[in-house]
Amino acid sequence: MSKTASALLRRSDEEVAVGLMTSLAGLLREWLPRQRWFAGKDRPVTDLALLSMTELYPGCLHLLVHTGHPSHTGHGGVPAPGGTPSAGDCYQLLLGVREHPVPRLARALIGQAHEGPLAGLTVYDALYDPRSAELLLERLRHPGSAGPLRFEADPGARVPARLAPRLLDAEQSNSSLVYGDEYILKVFRRIQPGVNPDLEVPGALAKQGCGRVPAPVAWFRTTDPFPATLGVLQPFLPDASDGWTLALGALAAGQDFTAQARELGRATAEVHLALASAFPAGAHDENARTAVAMTERLDAAARSVPALRPYVPGLRTAFRALLACDPGPPAQRVHGDLHLGQVLRAGPEWFVIDFEGEPSRPLAERCGTQSPVRDIAGMLRSFDYAARQRRPWRPEWARRCREAYCAGYAARADWDPREKHGLLRAYETDRAVYEVLYEARHRPDWLPVPMAAIERLAVRGD
Repeated sequence: MSKTASALLRRSDEEVAVGLMTSLAGLLREWLPRQRWFAGKDRPVTDLALLSMTELYPGCLHLLVHTGHPSHTGHGGVPAPGGTPSAGDCYQLLLGVREHPVPRLARALIGQAHEGPLAGLTVYDALYDPRSAELLLERLRHPGSAGPLRFEADPGARVPARLAPRLLDAEQSNSSLVYGDEYILKVFRRIQPGVNPDLEVPGALAKQGCGRVPAPVAWFRTTDPFPATLGVLQPFLPDASDGWTLALGALAAGQDFTAQARELGRATAEVHLALASAFPAGAHDENARTAVAMTERLDAAARSVPALRPYVPGLRTAFRALLACDPGPPAQRVHGDLHLGQVLRAGPEWFVIDFEGEPSRPLAERCGTQSPVRDIAGMLRSFDYAARQRRPWRPEWARRCREAYCAGYAARADWDPREKHGLLRAYETDRAVYEVLYEARHRPDWLPVPMAAIERLAVRGD
């Protein structure tokens, strides 16, 4: 880092914020919307404000940046200091600053600053730099503080030194570093106040003795501008395959997947039972409140996706039916975004990962109690997604998987999802509406997949 940039770090907070954003604002306005984890792709970035800055080590800056968008009410947004509150989001960035571009870091390039104290310096995403990734692990191996950042670990964990890092290429809503095929560090990108459920839930399940979820080994958090979780280190399962890959492989080979689906249903039930023991239960009869929330989400999605509008009257019947149907099992903590990509199979066992929930929803909602039927509906929709990846579509394959999954769940739990038809239809409908909105924003070519379910659920009601 240049002497000018180093001197900047010794100035007052206000001077740091103004100076850094003078150098970075133009680069970040171009770079952020291109990132898979950036939630505001459909809206221009109108405001950028530095909320927190820490020099982790020479040449690497840890930033929390607020992005503002016009005419949008987001979750997790924080107003710019000293300015008018602006709707938007808070993002975690780890930025490397170098005198000259480095060819091996071409994929990580953000750009060259032309103004302010970083003028003439090259800025890149530091998570792509093996040296930066190694130093980040060292921080986690030796708990302590760096400015507002707190690095903490399980006292019984012993993470080896000098584990080679690699950044996973898979598109996701966060960034993940694998260290030596032994540990995986999830670095949260979109930051909201509070304890992230992907730290809270696996930690609680570990205390319950639930072996279906890898336990946290170390984590880091911040106290400024608000308390929040920034990243979690967990054991990595190097020989595991995710459920989505396994399902597509079975489809491509013309193989049955019902045995795996049945075991996955049992694993889901075991995790739900452990969650019910680890966290306080919610109320039994929440169907009225749930129906209102689902209807509101449907109306909001229909305003954004015109293709959904003709089906709205039919879809509303699924939510109205909640008012008269069996309330089902009591509300409890759940996964919140369960699908085939959130489960891993290592040998004969299924493991459940990524308890962050749907990132688009407020953290308070994701940490609340909900019906376990929501997780079941998410997995049933995932079987349908898999079956539609090859032509001709294999509806019978999906039906058998759905049946086997529910049978496996019922064998371990004390209730059968297939007997909760009204609940299951409502939660599947709500999930399909979410999928429509997601695909319309991020993967328009995939929109026909959830729209086929929307048509089925609205017209036939099954």
